[in-house]
Amino acid sequence: MKKFTNARIYRQHDELAEILVDKGVIKQIGKGLPKADTEIDLGGRLVVPPYVDPHLHLDYVYTGGGKAAKNTTGTLFEGIERWHEVKKTQTPEDARERALKGIAEEVSKGVQFIRTHIDVDDPKLIGLKVMLELREQLKDNVTIQIVAFPQEGMYAYKGGDEMIEEALKMGADCVGGIPHFEWAREFGEKSVHRTVELAAKYGKLVDVHCDETDDVMSRHVELLNALVMMQDIGVRSTASHTCSFGSANDSWAFRMLGLFKKSGMNFIANPTENAYLQGRQDTYPKRRGLTRVKEMWESGINVCFGQDSINDPWYPVGNGNMMNILDNGIHLAHTMSFDQLDRCLDLITSNGAKTLHLEDQYGIEAGKPANFLVLNAETPFEAVRQRADVLASIRNGEYLFKRPEPTYDIKLDLFRKTK
Repeated sequence: MKKFTNARIYRQHDELAEILVDKGVIKQIGKGLPKADTEIDLGGRLVVPPYVDPHLHLDYVYTGGGKAAKNTTGTLFEGIERWHEVKKTQTPEDARERALKGIAEEVSKGVQFIRTHIDVDDPKLIGLKVMLELREQLKDNVTIQIVAFPQEGMYAYKGGDEMIEEALKMGADCVGGIPHFEWAREFGEKSVHRTVELAAKYGKLVDVHCDETDDVMSRHVELLNALVMMQDIGVRSTASHTCSFGSANDSWAFRMLGLFKKSGMNFIANPTENAYLQGRQDTYPKRRGLTRVKEMWESGINVCFGQDSINDPWYPVGNGNMMNILDNGIHLAHTMSFDQLDRCLDLITSNGAKTLHLEDQYGIEAGKPANFLVLNAETPFEAVRQRADVLASIRNGEYLFKRPEPTYDIKLDLFRKTK
């Protein structure tokens, strides 16, 4: 039995609380709990559920040099062209090494749950095979969901739809798509239909790269929402990016917000990457590249933030720090009232878990796995304002890592007398 004391639990307790853990599961939360074999004082620090990165491409990480660096336009479409060349040289050993490095970088910053899109427009399915192995090997330390994703199109890439189905048979968790990249709107719509058909056939989740473009006429999200609503799988489905929805006219957009709420579909925004990629053809004013996060959040539609890329053909930086993603996202979305600052950690924690359909195993509650983070802050407001570091990541009641609070060899003293 283990007890964590002096914890300030996010959105649960205003006062200090204790967390009693037995065999990796939370048994009780409260005050004056029974003694335990091991008692760990958290020093009044803020305790939050683990970070969730709901949108990442682990087969692309650290491919941002060489040919990939020649994405001179900085656009999504040229990034896909560069990746087409890069993946020709990919080996299982290379894919595994880079993916492990990306996972380690994210986990070291408090992420315990990752949904990764893996390109299956590859006859050898190298990235998928590597990720299926890593998902199993690392499951005690990080939960990984795999999206069978046709980066070069379900139909624009010959046999792409067949590769997705094969990936689902091999064990991928989600069906992906990229309808705005297909060669004509008709084929984009066809791909959305096929995505939902495959999800229903194999009992999989849905996560579509949807309308990641500044083109206001790209409206595949409308069709996706209708189809998952008709199949009654809205809560198991996700529209990622939906950048064009941020540029759509208000009349259509607000009607769609009502339908999104009705379907229960989830949304993922990727603030840093889409701020970098979108608006490239704009002079001024330049669009932010973000979907209508504020309106979704205020309407009760589940929306969360993802990293998307770490040093790849689409985005040269990124390091898996979800607090950085949150900071950028709330600025871009105009969601920084004091009330919003007190609860915006949901955008990188519980909202992401809901998107991944993991609520039964996620959250700081009795009966659930003892998975949580200890932040170097005492309140949500201070955690967000300071972009607080993760002092400890705890998984099934055990430390994944623990680091000391920052110290100074020479402390700043504004009142030190000078001679």
